Amino acid sequence: MLKLLPFVQILVSVAGTATSSTFNWNSTKFVYAFGDSYTFVQGTLGYPNFSFVGDVLELAFTPQQIFSDGIIPRNTSSEGSNWIEYLTGCFEGRPTLCEKQLWNFAFAGSDIDAALLPRHHNFTTSLVERVAQWTEYASNVLPHPDNETLTFWWIGINDTGDTADNASMSDFAAFWETEMTSYFSAVQSAFNNGLEKHVFLNVPPEDRNPATVGNATASAEMKEHIALFNSALSRHTAAFAKRNPNATVMTFDAHAVFSNILDNANEFGFTNITGFCTCADPEGFFWYNSGHPTQAVHKLVAEALKSQLEAAST
Repeated sequence: MLKLLPFVQILVSVAGTATSSTFNWNSTKFVYAFGDSYTFVQGTLGYPNFSFVGDVLELAFTPQQIFSDGIIPRNTSSEGSNWIEYLTGCFEGRPTLCEKQLWNFAFAGSDIDAALLPRHHNFTTSLVERVAQWTEYASNVLPHPDNETLTFWWIGINDTGDTADNASMSDFAAFWETEMTSYFSAVQSAFNNGLEKHVFLNVPPEDRNPATVGNATASAEMKEHIALFNSALSRHTAAFAKRNPNATVMTFDAHAVFSNILDNANEFGFTNITGFCTCADPEGFFWYNSGHPTQAVHKLVAEALKSQLEAAST
């Protein structure tokens, strides 16, 4: 099997130096995750098939509720577990029982800001709203000691798809800049409330998913949107790191990881990368449905990410 290439980059480390980071993955005990369906895990107090806890119609929760909330196993956007579960080893039950506690605030179907793109459903909760939820109801309740905490951000998959064929938009580069302002205002709020170590994942090549790959025009448009989004994300991530020299800021090139697997599918054990199998055992399939990868892909993403987090540790 081909090796997954290194795709993690440390932009700015603690104290604003590039060499003195106190980050250590093996010492990380608390993991926070914000994002969309690629990242969400189902919780006993979550909206069914969409979240670990709550939705935009009911953001509030008590300390007793969040500590009693449990991860429901194999209830993700794949046929089984997902990357953040593989990475943390936190697959089911109350996060406090896991060696690395996974506090998952991703929401399936989430865009960055509901003020900029319409909700998929009336209960859909944007990234901005999930961060506000965490800030108000969790930041003073859930533990996040600096040297033992890492926060992951993976958003933009819906945003780049939801802008496709949008006749009301003429300057997509400008739109992504507006989105990034909302995105990193939320990130700044998380940082200001105690989340100081961050990993940002970019948008994978959704132009190669089964919903798009058969349409050359749609695929080309999606590819362009993703490239513009990822470029803007890179710039704003660097700007966030520069504004916050006490932060540890890392990036993970999910686009390159997905592309590497798709380009070398056979070596990674995939025999079908253009169709999908929404079934109990989609062996050989890269895609579980028209837009979400199988558990096998999530496991490879986690493998690559873990390897590089360990390499970046001090």
